Amino acid sequence: MGASLNDCPTTTPLVVRPEHRQFRGVLIETTCVPYCALSTLSGITAPGARQLHPLPMPACDFKPDSYQGWPYDALMRVRKEKMSPFTVSYYQQPLLLHQGHMQWLWDGQGRRYLDFFGGIVTINIGHCHPKVTAAAEAQLRRLCHTTNIYLHPPLYEYIEQLTALLPNPLKVVFLVNSGSEANDLAMLLAQTYTGNHHIITLSGGYHGGTISATGLTSISSYKYNISANTNCHPAMCPDVFRGIWGGSHCRDSVVQTLRSCSCTADRCHARDQYINQLHNTLLSAVPKAIAAFIAEPIQGVSGTVQYPKGFLKEVAEIIRERGGLYISDEVQTGFGRLGSHYWGFQSHGVVPDIVTMAKGIGNGFPMGAVVTTPEIAASMSEATTFNTFGGNPVACTIGSTVLKVIEEESLMENCLTLGNRLLLGLEKLRQEFEIVGDVRGKGLMVGMEMVDSRDTQKPLPAQEMNHIWEDCREMGLLLGKGGMYGQSFRIKPPMCITKEDVDFALSVCRVALEKQTTRRLQTVSP
Repeated sequence: MGASLNDCPTTTPLVVRPEHRQFRGVLIETTCVPYCALSTLSGITAPGARQLHPLPMPACDFKPDSYQGWPYDALMRVRKEKMSPFTVSYYQQPLLLHQGHMQWLWDGQGRRYLDFFGGIVTINIGHCHPKVTAAAEAQLRRLCHTTNIYLHPPLYEYIEQLTALLPNPLKVVFLVNSGSEANDLAMLLAQTYTGNHHIITLSGGYHGGTISATGLTSISSYKYNISANTNCHPAMCPDVFRGIWGGSHCRDSVVQTLRSCSCTADRCHARDQYINQLHNTLLSAVPKAIAAFIAEPIQGVSGTVQYPKGFLKEVAEIIRERGGLYISDEVQTGFGRLGSHYWGFQSHGVVPDIVTMAKGIGNGFPMGAVVTTPEIAASMSEATTFNTFGGNPVACTIGSTVLKVIEEESLMENCLTLGNRLLLGLEKLRQEFEIVGDVRGKGLMVGMEMVDSRDTQKPLPAQEMNHIWEDCREMGLLLGKGGMYGQSFRIKPPMCITKEDVDFALSVCRVALEKQTTRRLQTVSP
């Protein structure tokens, strides 16, 4: 199992041999098939089957362990028969990921991949970062769990370090386990403090999958046919590429849209129009007094959607006039990923009343937090707020180590430098390929929106998106997908990537786009 799949030829003889294998006391009936021959059996595209010209990957001196786990088909059987039916699978032939190191992942065959999705924007400082691993191991030997009803140093040390990175008066921390839970608690804080109930969100926003958080989430694919939180109301998303208004000077990015802009030197026309739409929502959908407005500084799941400059700052003023609080969802934008600032709200020139965070906070360890003001936090005193695992010693130790690594390794600065290099490189691809409709983002939170036609901005069909996606994977590059129509590539790598990684990713994207352009030409040819 240790041979590299990069060396596995597509002409490998197909060997099918039913056998029984005992693994850790479990008798497994399996079929021994070379991984690169799976497509022959199933009709699906498997690694090694697309026959793309390989591109030289950046060097990596880390040697992964040989995979000794269950066979691929046994894992797939359990996944199909005994896991939740809504479990999402990436790629037609789901990857069996075995080991990770910094920006790299290896599958069960030893094939290496450059991870440019970071475990869904979660691996901020790198897979299995040595300093995080060492700190976690030491804490596990000392004390792996106790609750915050007792004093234990990692909890208080972490809270001191975290709050030092936030502006006044954001100095009270509630530790939780996920972004969904953090946003649930933020809703509770806002409603308890204000005595109001209704919350404004933005269409296209994603804020979690619990029954309360799905009310905040404004993407239909995450909605069930049940009554979730009926006090949440989406306003129009101020998307300067796909929305009604916006142009070539509207967003905080080194790359702008190709649309002409009606803004003046001192006023953003698009921002004014989207603010008017927010006023319409406030006049028609909610009472005069509201609890909160929640938004991501840059929308993540919707494909790295950026708003007009100054939009969030003006929204915060309007919401506070209505008695509400401004909640900044920093689950994907926080911890230096945007390069210019540690928190996404800082790039909008506004200080929220509540900040929620997760994902990169623990570099893959399940952890989240809500930070607010002492005054707002005090409103929770009428009942008991308790979380068994919030403030877990191992979680806090990992959280502290993540903060130290971001500073010691200058990862925020790395995001700015390499993010600009990536964005400008993708912008060149936009100039070259008609199916690249938009390139946007800030730091290492980047989106590339694909279109069937630039004239209509009609989203690129799913089959074509998947061709490009699979070709990138086959060449060793892992990307995410998002957008209201699944039309955007989400590019959010670990913050430790190098210049060579960026250049490799751009080369892979170019080859994949060239290949898809050829497919399109062949489709329309007589």
